[in-house]
Amino acid sequence: MPVRRAARWLAGLSVALAALGVANAAHAQDKKIKIGVIFDLTGPLAGGGSELQYTGVKIMLDHYAKTGVEGYKVEAVYADAQSKPDIAINEAVRLLEQEKVDMVMGFFSSAQCVPVSARVEQMKKFMWITTCISSGVFDGKNYKYVFRPQAAGNQYGMMTTDFIAQYSMSKFGKEPKDLRVAIIHEDGAYGVDVSKGNEAGAKKAGFNIVLKEGYSATAPDLSALVTKLKRAKPDVIFHTGYNPDITLLFRQAREQGLKFGAIVGHGAGYGVYEKLKEGLGTDANYLFNTDPISIWLANQKNMDPKLPPVIKMVGEELTG
Repeated sequence: MPVRRAARWLAGLSVALAALGVANAAHAQDKKIKIGVIFDLTGPLAGGGSELQYTGVKIMLDHYAKTGVEGYKVEAVYADAQSKPDIAINEAVRLLEQEKVDMVMGFFSSAQCVPVSARVEQMKKFMWITTCISSGVFDGKNYKYVFRPQAAGNQYGMMTTDFIAQYSMSKFGKEPKDLRVAIIHEDGAYGVDVSKGNEAGAKKAGFNIVLKEGYSATAPDLSALVTKLKRAKPDVIFHTGYNPDITLLFRQAREQGLKFGAIVGHGAGYGVYEKLKEGLGTDANYLFNTDPISIWLANQKNMDPKLPPVIKMVGEELTG
């Protein structure tokens, strides 16, 4: 549901703002935290999940603009990355150098996060990533100014192969070593990273990997990939993609009569149910997806007492 996806990061956002408030203690006389927010409001990534992430962040920042954070006034400046890494970099630099924001946050696509995080770290400014999951953002870089409250892409890939391994016999009637699996992915930082986890997890489980292939998320035709999948005859397809490439893949798979036992997604386009249903109809009900637990499904009794009212507020803002 949109409410679940858009509000998923409110706890992490609260932590980010509180941390920034402490970091700005030296500038207490200003009593203001200025935050630059960058998401994809246009282009293919917008409908694939970035707009929902933006909506959740905006609701929280509007809330903090009214209440403040530890005595600081919160001011937000928004920018559109237009689903392009170079524009994301330029907008981040503009917000930091011209708008004089204290922190940039947002970023849906890993293809944007990898270069932007390097630039922000070089500038010794703060960056709080809400979404993109590529391991390439942090691996071996020892960043001090860039933060992300999110599992890494290769962990997503490992999780889904472990999930299938556990149900191999009961659902497919096959030992893991006899299970035929295909790993397909968009060829950006996000897809490549998840696919590495898929491959490592598949080898650990003993699966028979019959196909592993990447493709451009902006490709206008995936029929050749579908043909390869038909020839490979996988029991399970592990797929990492955005949208509309997910919709395109399934439409052409249906046209060519591709058959499989299960398909498992890894966030991004697979996390936006309404978009999937719009493109796939009732077929969207038969897909698996891995994502961090929605805050709406978490046990609120174990939360800080201040958090449930905020969750309620977000829900009312989205559905009202």
